[in-house]
Amino acid sequence: MAEYRVWAPEQEQMRVVVDGEPHPMYPSPGGWWHVEVEGAGHGTAYAFLVGDDETPLPDPRSYWQPGGVHAASRRYDHDRFLWTDGSWTGRQLPGSVLYECHIGTFTPEGTFDSAIERLDHLAELGVDLVEVLPVNAVDGPWNWGYDGVGWYAVTENYGGPDGFKRFVDAAHARGLGVVLDVVYNHLGPSGAYLDRFGPYFAGSNIWGPSLNLDGPWSDEVRRFAIDNALMWLRDFHVDGLRIDAVHALRDTRATHLLEQLAVEVESLSTHLGRPLSLVAESDLNDPRLVTAREGGGYGLHAQWADDIHHSLHAVLTGESQGYYGDFAAAGLTGLGHVLCRAFLHEGTWSSFRRRAHGAPVDTRRIPGHRFLAYLQNHDQIGNRAAGDRLTQSLTPGLLACGAALVFTSPFTPMLFMGEEWGARTPWQFFSHFPDAALREAVREGRTAEFAEHGWGAAEVPDPNAESTFLDSKLDWDESCQEPHATLLALHRELIALRRQWPELSDPWLDEVEIDVHEEARALVVHRGRIRVVVNLGHDDVTLGLGARVSRILLASEPAAAEQDQIIVPPEAFAIALL
Repeated sequence: MAEYRVWAPEQEQMRVVVDGEPHPMYPSPGGWWHVEVEGAGHGTAYAFLVGDDETPLPDPRSYWQPGGVHAASRRYDHDRFLWTDGSWTGRQLPGSVLYECHIGTFTPEGTFDSAIERLDHLAELGVDLVEVLPVNAVDGPWNWGYDGVGWYAVTENYGGPDGFKRFVDAAHARGLGVVLDVVYNHLGPSGAYLDRFGPYFAGSNIWGPSLNLDGPWSDEVRRFAIDNALMWLRDFHVDGLRIDAVHALRDTRATHLLEQLAVEVESLSTHLGRPLSLVAESDLNDPRLVTAREGGGYGLHAQWADDIHHSLHAVLTGESQGYYGDFAAAGLTGLGHVLCRAFLHEGTWSSFRRRAHGAPVDTRRIPGHRFLAYLQNHDQIGNRAAGDRLTQSLTPGLLACGAALVFTSPFTPMLFMGEEWGARTPWQFFSHFPDAALREAVREGRTAEFAEHGWGAAEVPDPNAESTFLDSKLDWDESCQEPHATLLALHRELIALRRQWPELSDPWLDEVEIDVHEEARALVVHRGRIRVVVNLGHDDVTLGLGARVSRILLASEPAAAEQDQIIVPPEAFAIALL
């Protein structure tokens, strides 16, 4: 016998269609319906009939949608997969290096199995955790992943649930943990049938329908999200979750969904005997997200720190449009501030928002590893009209300088796939919904959005075109060519140096000091006995370090040390030991 359950609290009848045969379901407490059906094992097709509607709908909690998001669900038995990672003890976030990866464009084949073949590259690079963009079921053959509607199912585009398990198992075999990007702030525009079953939605945001987290019947809606998170960590052996745009989660209850999730994940971590990490993407500049629950915070383990990215980007490129304005105006001094405090806006005026923004970070209580630092990520590349990487606008020297500041910082470093060799392939916005009207709406919407940032329609690739997707795939041959091979070697050395010297991974922000030389466009970062000297200018710079230089640990170009001074060429960095 196999049990079928579904939550539909306001319906008077529910039926399940199993292998084409309908069966009446029976009400249970809390708005649930259930029925047991004989001979309905792994792979059995089923769908629900809601009320008197004869339209079969997939299970909101379906684990497997091999026919797509509109088709019948299939029963999936998690216990059938044979794991080989029984000795895996996990990877904690503090001290780790992350690598953000989109499965569909990571390799030419765009599958989990082909991605496995590149895991050795990541292990050799020195990566600890592979952060995978969303893999849940989405309508259409290619997508970033943020239009998912089957939250519990793994898209067949990449290889389905067994394919993802093979990927995680293979990563663990190489000493790599896996962080999965999950989206709880909205659903995609095609195949979101949750509202047919019950009051899952509470309006919408700029991306789509949003969850009912604090209204009537919201207890089970919250469970829908939290159970999903626990499933990835427990049943797919994932080591952490990156939670998309938490600032769009509308929750006024006394215990916020994020805190509730942190509590339950901590319990699961204790049971499994391995660390489980929760990383938020947040636009709030609110330290409470990463403050321990004992200190009155939500207890998340880390958050993406966009202010670090924006400061680096504005200083390195000179761009000042849109949200880069304040960071460009703050210049090197602002970058120095951010490298010590994670946020530029700590209750200060944001010209982009036209209001005060953020709150101060208590640098004595919140360690830097709770903030992810990056020079590039999928958003900051893909939300540019042409999806152009920094490689298109910066010299290899400046790319190396940016990498040095990230990997010698007190924060948790993260790379975007291909960044380690300065990939020249773009990473553009792409999706392809089967519905032609929806495709046209996406095209028009993206063009209008880019127009607000000064990009014309001619600069925006068609997001629906297969060429836009294919052009965004990595060209792995680049990594063996110059100047890419040299940049790749430099990234390996920076990561190795970070591991060798505890000063470079020390997370305490109040121990970091920055000397800013605005006129010379140079920075000196104090990390214990180590000085990181970055010359962003066009001329050699000679700087006194206050103590005799013992030796130069690493330099992107030949640098010289004389007594307590160091000479660094233009667009280069040197890491010196005093």
